[in-house]
Amino acid sequence: MADSIVNPFMDHLDLIVFIISVLIIRWLILFVTKKWSNYRAKIVRVHMIVKSLINWVTFYGIVIYLLFYFQSSTWMLDGIFNIGQEEVSIFLIILAVLIVSITNRVSALVRDYLFPTVYKKYELDRGVQFTFDKVFHYIVMVLAVIISLSTVGFELSALTVFAGVIGVGIGFGLQNIASNFISGIIILFERPIKVGDRVIVNDIIGDVVRINMRATVIKTLDNEHIIVPNSYFLEEHVINRSYSDKLMRLVMPVGVAYGSDVEKVKHALMQVAADEAEVSKTVLRHPEPFVYFKEFGDSSLNFELFVWISNPQHVIMVRSNLNFRIDAIFREKGIEIPFPQRDLHLRSVDQHVLEGILNNEKGKE
Repeated sequence: MADSIVNPFMDHLDLIVFIISVLIIRWLILFVTKKWSNYRAKIVRVHMIVKSLINWVTFYGIVIYLLFYFQSSTWMLDGIFNIGQEEVSIFLIILAVLIVSITNRVSALVRDYLFPTVYKKYELDRGVQFTFDKVFHYIVMVLAVIISLSTVGFELSALTVFAGVIGVGIGFGLQNIASNFISGIIILFERPIKVGDRVIVNDIIGDVVRINMRATVIKTLDNEHIIVPNSYFLEEHVINRSYSDKLMRLVMPVGVAYGSDVEKVKHALMQVAADEAEVSKTVLRHPEPFVYFKEFGDSSLNFELFVWISNPQHVIMVRSNLNFRIDAIFREKGIEIPFPQRDLHLRSVDQHVLEGILNNEKGKE
């Protein structure tokens, strides 16, 4: 009985020693890099990179070793089903899955740790970074899938038949999905919107946080997330406040009572813009602010203060600050902001006409 237990253990002793050795080496490397990161802040990022790399190298290394260790076993090499003339075994299936899985992890590692250094060096904006990340990931994953299919004996010429089937499916029920997918690719390359842009969709203001294969995620100012199909941005009217230049003109409408000194109003509004520019990095001095005497309204003289800001994401904050300042300076200078009102004018009526009307009414009674 004891021999039956010990023999399998001794038969796979080299496998057990390999796994234990790999785990010990992993622990030692992570221990050393963590100790270094405790003394030098610059080593923290290196430790995170090494930790991620060591973890997946350890896992996949053990899996690959097990795969080749049992490659001569009958259960590993026996065919499960056939693709054409090729028998597909468990070994080939695991190998194909490993190719796709490892490629996906390598792609994530490159995009998370290698590309950010390049982006920082060349000062690329978030939209360019996102586009490059997506294109790189799609290319390497397509190549990995092609290689994995070839590994299990799948004839690539059969893809033409598969593409025909997909075409029929698109024609009958997948137009919407295909349209959004193609629109997503066009958005990534043409870039009518990009990650980080502030957009207005159906009068809702938000920031583009992610462009997926089928839909784009927009985060509103209320921290809500809107899922918008990609085709919408190519077919509908969308306002992109960050499309080519983040410089934006902010219009502040204000009305004052009739009889107000319009020159005093103008100087007060210009003072508001200057005071806000002193404390805000967003409000610009150039282009210069401008006061526009818009019209003689029903109840007020209507003005608009034009102020240029450098970041459209600060519109709400700047607008609120300017309104506070306008109210304060108008109170200080005695400038009245009127409320809507209506004047009722009564015409005098001839006494004889009035008596005739009253007598007529009494006669009816």
